[in-house]
Amino acid sequence: MAYRNGDDKGYMMFGKRQQLVLAFMALLFPVCALGQVEVLERGSSNMEVLGHLPLGPRLSVTDMDIEQELNRPFAYVSRAQAGPVGPRGTDIISIADPEKPQVLYKWRIEDQELHQGLGAMDVKHFKWGSRYYVVQSLQFGQGGPDSDLGAVILDVTGLPDPTTVREVGRIREPDLPGGFHNIFVYKHSNMNVYLVATVSGPFAAVYDLGALVDGRGDAMVARIPVPDTYGQGANRRRGYHDFYLGYHPDTGTDRFYGGGTGGYYVYDVTDLDNPSIITQAVGVRGVQNGHTFTPTPDGNYAVAETEYQYAPLRIFDLQPGLTGETVAIRNPIAAWTANWKNLVHNHEMRWPYVFVSGYLDGLIVFNMMDPANPITVGHYDTYLGPYNTDFNPVFNGTFGVDVRNEDGLIVVSDSTTGLWTFKMEGFQGWNGEDWGMPNISSVQDWDNGPVGATERITTDEDQ
Repeated sequence: MAYRNGDDKGYMMFGKRQQLVLAFMALLFPVCALGQVEVLERGSSNMEVLGHLPLGPRLSVTDMDIEQELNRPFAYVSRAQAGPVGPRGTDIISIADPEKPQVLYKWRIEDQELHQGLGAMDVKHFKWGSRYYVVQSLQFGQGGPDSDLGAVILDVTGLPDPTTVREVGRIREPDLPGGFHNIFVYKHSNMNVYLVATVSGPFAAVYDLGALVDGRGDAMVARIPVPDTYGQGANRRRGYHDFYLGYHPDTGTDRFYGGGTGGYYVYDVTDLDNPSIITQAVGVRGVQNGHTFTPTPDGNYAVAETEYQYAPLRIFDLQPGLTGETVAIRNPIAAWTANWKNLVHNHEMRWPYVFVSGYLDGLIVFNMMDPANPITVGHYDTYLGPYNTDFNPVFNGTFGVDVRNEDGLIVVSDSTTGLWTFKMEGFQGWNGEDWGMPNISSVQDWDNGPVGATERITTDEDQ
């Protein structure tokens, strides 16, 4: 009988002989024994379900995002038609009472029945000046309207009053049809707010969101290329799948971490006009295309996903590449999975914890304080239904995950069962400095910019 790491109740179901066998296996296979999870119970005893909000047809929910300020308790959920039916747009949800989440507003693309393709995939919020906005990425196919539409921007400053929500802009790319698959919004050290998007081309596209909402322009301002490692050049339909941007205090640089064709790439994007590659993880066994790539707050390690069944999350030590010891990193130092039969999906890092949306295995949390030995510490399965029969069988269940740093609230979106809110015992919030790390995560300081960036800019101006 299998168990979940960190679940005392499950562990106590073993007899002494089974415990000795597990201990022996852990000595032989430390990463697999500590990292792999088999579902014994729906949730671990340290994971508390606060609330659950069903949202509609199966496979109609994709990614999600939450605001970080306690006085703005709002979640944004993308809605797509991945199954037979479903809306295409955004649900805005109040989590003022996490035990009773409520839909405040539904934005939907006009002429739903005429549009082809998935619809809304990824969603992010941002603040510019004194106003708050949401960017909804969109993917529409040929044969219907808006195949060139990448994103819609909504002004949500007036929430929770739904009558104040209004559309303020759309980003179109006629030369790159197919929309934006994934997006990331980053407060750069130059104090601009940028949207970075996955497009149908061998690069990530960068847009100045401040300029867009101010009416100063909506065109692409930069491109971050995928290195032509395998000679595929401009023939690649999509270069990146997903990415993360973060400030690196030790070097005073803005860094881009992208998963795409051939593997995973780290760029210095301090000067967006001249992005320069720092290191890469390519030629990795089992990785033809990278998916999600998230660094630790200090930038020394990264968790990487590859989107195929049976694939674990891989953990890379980036330091040999960062110091120039090697041109390319070829091997991970560890691997972790919830259940080897399935597929783990997106993740949010609040070091040493990694919060994973694991499709059929639900929400799982592992600890990577020792990056070479990740240990599962909590879980809850949000989807108990069958495998998916429309396309890839493991594409169902928990899709997106986000964490509110102020109080440790965990929110996930499930493709079929909707929105869920959780608290994990002992996790009351996150600040990197409490762990001896830079206070850097996917969470942005919209008013002040990256930690340390203001000091760097002031010093540069003085010189």
